[in-house]
Amino acid sequence: MMMKTLTAAAMALMLAGTSFAASQADFDKAYAAAEAARQEAAKIRNEWRDTAKMLKKAKELAKAGKLDAAIKMAKAAEFQGKMAVEQARAQANAGNPGYLYN
Repeated sequence: MMMKTLTAAAMALMLAGTSFAASQADFDKAYAAAEAARQEAAKIRNEWRDTAKMLKKAKELAKAGKLDAAIKMAKAAEFQGKMAVEQARAQANAGNPGYLYN
């Protein structure tokens, strides 16, 4: 019986740790990381089309008090920024296809 109670208490604590609502500070941190990734991509002239739009939408969501959705959007924008940099580096010396020179 004691073990069952301890197990139930441990499960409740684990689940409680995941149910906290996001704060403005959480959003600010996610947004700053996303903006830094976007700026890095823009600096090498490979910013993806939707990244800035996603950041704008994240700000709108945060302003409306939808911080969980705003953080999710900011993280998606950060991912796009990082992938844009990765793409630019991977294709830096790709060149043009041979058929363009015939």
